[in-house]
Amino acid sequence: MSKIVLGIYDEHKLTQEGITSLLKGVEDIEIGLTVNSKSQLLESLKSMVPHILIINLHELNPPLLNLISQISSGYPQVKILIISVRKEEEIILRTIKAGAKGFLSKDSERDELIEAIYTLRSGYDYYNKSITHLLLNKYIHQLKSEEDNASIKNLSTREIEIMKLWGNSLTNKEIADKLFLSVRTVETHKNHIMQKLNLKTSVDMVKFGIKNNIIEI
Repeated sequence: MSKIVLGIYDEHKLTQEGITSLLKGVEDIEIGLTVNSKSQLLESLKSMVPHILIINLHELNPPLLNLISQISSGYPQVKILIISVRKEEEIILRTIKAGAKGFLSKDSERDELIEAIYTLRSGYDYYNKSITHLLLNKYIHQLKSEEDNASIKNLSTREIEIMKLWGNSLTNKEIADKLFLSVRTVETHKNHIMQKLNLKTSVDMVKFGIKNNIIEI
């Protein structure tokens, strides 16, 4: 089995040596490069591309986010693992959005670091135990909500009105009478709603309405 080649980027040599020491003795892990500046890292990547790049994050700033984004787009085969003294939600989410595939807090232990390396090498993301599933679910939910809100903008005022009435258990006939429309027109509007939102059933439409506060429960 081929070795997992690591790169370590940190401005402090002592930290580089500390991470190297933690991984000493793990037979299938090899430290391929250690660098302490952005320019040195980008230059080194031209000749030696590691499987996993560990970035020790002291402070989140635009240059570092740009570096993560630049590497993840220019070297998609490199999996970026962040080790951070801070683990605020904003920091985690922004590094993930920039392209990081793993995140460890400073209180992580050696076994967790090794587990993260193996997990990333296998093609999966890794976040340590102190970063709750709720946080990641919130991130996914936020992305989904952004997509849903974009879809809402495609609906007309009449379509939103019909969705709201349908969600309040009115039949097509009752909606037609209330809005002074024909039943066929109501059905057409509902079909348009389904097509615009890429929904399969009326139940999906109700779920969408509830989720986006169009339908009250």
